[in-house]
This record gives sequence, structure tokens and C-alpha cells, in this order.
Amino acid sequence: MWTRMRDFDRMFQAMDLLHSKLNGVFQNDDRPRLPGAAWGVAESGPRTNMYDTGEALEIRVEVPGIQKDDLNVKLQGNYLEIRGNRKAETPEGYSTHRVERGATSFTRSFTLPSEVDAAKVEATLKDGILTLVLGKAEPAKPKQIAIN
Repeated sequence: MWTRMRDFDRMFQAMDLLHSKLNGVFQNDDRPRLPGAAWGVAESGPRTNMYDTGEALEIRVEVPGIQKDDLNVKLQGNYLEIRGNRKAETPEGYSTHRVERGATSFTRSFTLPSEVDAAKVEATLKDGILTLVLGKAEPAKPKQIAIN
């Protein structure tokens, strides 16, 4: 019986050793992998804040260096999708010594907490911040049905 207990003890020691080795491997795994992919919160897209004003949802998206022609915003029901591309062009006659803000593209999608009226949507881009004001849709009103 003691032999079996020692076998279990050795097995758990081996598992502890493996666990500590894997922790060492993945300890610094939060660094960006690709140039231009360091958006901060998630590598899937830029930082975004969403607010509810009661009458509308307001979304602010950090999109530095992206022109309005390079942004695409789609709305379908309560599903919002924002796509963008940032181009990196070296001016003519210049040579490149360092590139930290390279070309990149992103797609962010959200399921909004309420239905939005597409006619009440406003989008502005100022100082690298895309601001979307999405007016909420009127909720379905109850309808009285007369019985004949």
C-alpha cells in the first residue's frame, strides 16, 4: 500500500514540475506579436467605450491615424460592426529607419443592449476619436385588440 502512495506522490510531483515549467513559458505572453497590432485592450481592435444616455447609445472608438474614408460602420438591428484600415506610407524621397506605427486593419463587432433606430444614427470623427450616437428605437407598444 505504501508503494502505491509513493507512486501517487511522484506523479503529483511531476505534475507540479510541469505546471511550474509551463507557467515560466507563458509568463510574458501578453506582449503584442505583430508590429502595429498593439491596440491595448485586445489585439482585435481599438479601445472602445459605450455609454447609455437614456435616449441613445453613445460609442467612442480610438482610431488614431485612420481617415474617415478608411472607416466602415454597419448597423443591423442591435448588431454593430466597425471596420478600419490604417495605411503606412513612406513619403517620397524618404528612407525608413524605424516603423512602430505600421499599417493595420481591424474589425470590432458589438451586440448592442437595445434596438437602434437607423434613422437616428450620427457618426463623427474628430482628433482620432470616432463618436457614434445611436438613437434607440421606440419599444414595441402594446396594442389593444377588440373582441367581436
